[in-house]
Amino acid sequence: MNDRKVFVMGIDSMDPKITQQYLDEGIMPNLAEFLRRGAARENLAMIGGQPTVTPPMWTTLATGASPFVHSVHSFSRKAGEIGEPGYNFDSRNCLAEQMWNVTAEAGIKTLVWHWAGSAWPPSSDSENLYVIDGTQPEGVNCGNAVVEGEKILIADEKTPDVKFRAKAAADSNVPCFITGMEFEENELDDVLATLCGGQTRKATPMLGVGDAEILSKVPMDVIYSPIKPASGWAKAPADAKECTIIHSKGLINRPCLILKNEQGVYDTLQIFLSKKELEPIATLKSGVYVKDVIDDAIVEKTDEKIKVNRNMRILEMAEDGSHIRMWISAAMDFHNDTLWYPKSLLAEVVQNVGYPQPCSVGGGQDIQLVSECMRATWEVAGEWTADSIKYLIKEHGFRMVFSHFHNVDLQGHMIVQFLKRGNSSLSAETIQGLFREVYKQTDRYIGHYLDMIDDGWTIMIVSDHGQTCPEYHMSTLLTGDDNFNAKEMVDWGFTVLKTNEDGVVDIDWSKTKAVIWRMGEVWINLKGRDNHDGVEGIVDPADKWQVEEEIMTQILSAKSPMTGMRMAQLAMRNKDAVLLGMGGPSCGDIVYLAAEGYTMDHADSLSTVEGAIGTSCMSIFAAAGPGIKENFKTPRVVHHVDVTPTIATLLGTRMPAQCEGAPIYQILK
Repeated sequence: MNDRKVFVMGIDSMDPKITQQYLDEGIMPNLAEFLRRGAARENLAMIGGQPTVTPPMWTTLATGASPFVHSVHSFSRKAGEIGEPGYNFDSRNCLAEQMWNVTAEAGIKTLVWHWAGSAWPPSSDSENLYVIDGTQPEGVNCGNAVVEGEKILIADEKTPDVKFRAKAAADSNVPCFITGMEFEENELDDVLATLCGGQTRKATPMLGVGDAEILSKVPMDVIYSPIKPASGWAKAPADAKECTIIHSKGLINRPCLILKNEQGVYDTLQIFLSKKELEPIATLKSGVYVKDVIDDAIVEKTDEKIKVNRNMRILEMAEDGSHIRMWISAAMDFHNDTLWYPKSLLAEVVQNVGYPQPCSVGGGQDIQLVSECMRATWEVAGEWTADSIKYLIKEHGFRMVFSHFHNVDLQGHMIVQFLKRGNSSLSAETIQGLFREVYKQTDRYIGHYLDMIDDGWTIMIVSDHGQTCPEYHMSTLLTGDDNFNAKEMVDWGFTVLKTNEDGVVDIDWSKTKAVIWRMGEVWINLKGRDNHDGVEGIVDPADKWQVEEEIMTQILSAKSPMTGMRMAQLAMRNKDAVLLGMGGPSCGDIVYLAAEGYTMDHADSLSTVEGAIGTSCMSIFAAAGPGIKENFKTPRVVHHVDVTPTIATLLGTRMPAQCEGAPIYQILK
C-alpha cells in the first residue's frame, strides 16, 4: 500500500463516440485538458459488459466481476415467481466483493458517493467506509426524500378559480384552463413503469415505434390560479396583483404578489406564507432560475408537515401581469438522512455546502423546459455534487472516492431517440443542439475536479454504457424492465392472456409456456421450478430445450415493419450467455439483444452497438494524475472488469476476491 489518492468520476451514459465528436468540435475543453494530462484508449472507449443497464454495470465497475459472477442483472431481480420483482439497488444481492471494502480494509478512508450499483446498504462495517445513497440512479436522496413531484403553475386573469390537476401536462404549454388532458391512470402507470423500472406485473402492449414519444412526455401536476388585484395584504403596492401557488395537492396554499419593476413592467413574483407576512419566503424574477426555496410539504402517507427545498423558474410573465407560466421542481426533504452513513454527514453537507438537489425529467418535447429547467436543475446538481465531494475530502481525509453522476443518462432518455428524426414538437437539428448542451454541461462538471490532479489525485472517468439513437426504430421485441411483453409472445402462442372479472388483463399461467420479462430475457414456465399463485409451471424439463429452440427461432426471424430486416442481433440459452458475462440463476432462460438500428437507447443491445448521429452504447474510460502516463493513447482493449484491478494496482492493495479483470498496465507509468 502507498499514499496515492484515487477518485473515480462515474458519469452515467457518457458515450465515448459522441464525446470524441464534441471534442473535435472544441466544445469540451476541460475533458481535452484532462486527456492532455492523462491516458485513454485510442477511441476513448471501454468495452462494457452485458446487459447495458445501470445496476449491473456499476456493480461490475465496483467489483471487477461480470453479472454472471456478481448476480446483479437488471433493475429488478427474481424474488419469487417469474415477474415478482425484488429491488436490485441492494448490496445484499451482490455476490462479489466491492473494491471499496478492499480499500477500507487496507486502512484507506473511502467515500462511496451515490454509486448506482451494490453500494447501499454499506457492505462493510469498517470505520474507514462512508457511503451515501446509491439506491436509485437519479441523484442523492431522489429516491427516498422526494415528497412531491414537478409541477407547472398557470396563472391568468381569465382563470375563474384555483384548481389542482394531477398529471395534467406533459409540457409547459398548458392553456389557461383545461379539462380532459389528464393521462389515463393505466397509461400513466405503464409510462412510469417503463421509464423508471417500476415494479408492476401487468401484461402490457409492447413498446412500439412511437413509444419514444410517450417516454419523453412524463406528465406533471398543474396548478391553475386566477390573477386579481392584490387585496387583504399586510403590505402590498397599490398596483400589485396576486395569484396562488398550491402544494401537496391543495393542502398548502401560498399567496403570491405580482410586482412591477421601475419601468412599470411586471417581472417579479414574491411568495409568502400568508398575506399577513411582511417578508416573502422567495422572490422570483422572470426568466431567472431560483434554487432552494424553503417551504412546507405534507408527506402523503403520514400527513406529516415537513420542511423541503424546491427550485423554481418563471417561464413566462406578461408585461401587464395578466398571465404567468412557472415551473416548480420536486420537493426534497433535506432532513432525510436514511441513506447517509454515517447519518451525521447529511447535516454537515447541508450546513457547509447546501441542500441535496432534485432532478428533473419533465419536458422532453418542450424546449423551454429542457433548456431552462431540466438542464438548469442538473447544472446546480453538478455544482452541489462536486462541492460536497470536495468538502468531504477536505474535512474527512478520504483517499479513495467512488462517485456517480446521472446527468447524461436522464436527460438523454428524454431526447436521444429523436436526434435523427426530431419529434412532434422539435426538429432533429434542435434536438441535436440540446444534446450538445448536455455534453457541454458534462464538460463543466469534469472541470470542477481538474484541480484535484494538482493536489495529487489520480482520476478515472468511467461510464456504464452510452446511449444510441436508432437508425430506424425501436425494436418491438423489447419492453420495460418489469413489464411482461405480451404482444409477440401471444402472437407466437407462448404467452396466453386472460381477463379477470375487473377487466384487468393478466397472464394465464395454466396455459403459458414462456414470457418475456425484464429487458431481453425470456423465462420458461417450467414444471417443478415455477409456481404462480398456486399454478404450477407447465413446461416439462424434458421439453425445455425444444421450447427454447422454438422461441429463439421466432425472435431471430422477427422482421422490422419498416425495413423488412431482422430486429434481433442474437438469442442464446442461459448456459451460453456466460460468454457475455450473463447467465446463471439470476438471468432468464433465454437472452436476446436488439440488432443495430433498432435499439431503444441502451439496455437492449450489445455494448459495442452504434447508433445514428454518431451515438453508441459504448462506455468511456480515461485516467490522469500520479501514476498515469501523460498525453498517451493505448491500443489495448479496456473492459469494465479492468477498472478495479487498475485501482488496486495504483493503491498497492489486493484485488477484490471475485475480480475477473486485469490492470491496464499500458497506461501506467
